[in-house]
Amino acid sequence: MKNIILASQSPRRKQLLEWAEIPFTIHVSATDESYPPGLEPTEIAVFIARKKAKAIPEPLAAQSIIIAADTIVVLGEAIIGKPVHREEAISMLLALSGEKHKVITGVVIRNGDQEIAFADSTEVEFHALSEEQIEFYVDKYKPYDKAGSYAIQEWIGVVGIKHIKGDFYNVMGLPVSRVVKALKNLGY
Repeated sequence: MKNIILASQSPRRKQLLEWAEIPFTIHVSATDESYPPGLEPTEIAVFIARKKAKAIPEPLAAQSIIIAADTIVVLGEAIIGKPVHREEAISMLLALSGEKHKVITGVVIRNGDQEIAFADSTEVEFHALSEEQIEFYVDKYKPYDKAGSYAIQEWIGVVGIKHIKGDFYNVMGLPVSRVVKALKNLGY
């Protein structure tokens, strides 16, 4: 049976695959996360995930099943990326406060020439959060590696999420039940 490679340095994706008891190793290659204009948000997430999967060098890729993912946050029509600094994180969370947004994770699983690609979307609604709550979260948890400036499994998710419609684990960064089904479809 082929080895599985997770093409991500996300500690949350690593944790989710461990919880699913899928044996894997991590290999990350530098990937440009730009995308062409005109793509829908679900297409953007899959496009970037595919770039991450294809960045795994041969012959490692030929000997392995590769799992790559990319998560984006969409508020209205705007894609909210990862914050660069404190002020940007606070600004993002102020925009999300009291609002519904979508968390979309694109997943690409490659086994040689076979590829399964999909995007999963979860709707999240925040309670109205005070600026003091947001500043506390940003200062304590430093969410600079997270799309939308938050992690649902941290303090802000526990106290700030009003409603979620869809896969909780998708918001963490990987719709793991769909990944498990896709791996079975690839014969793993």
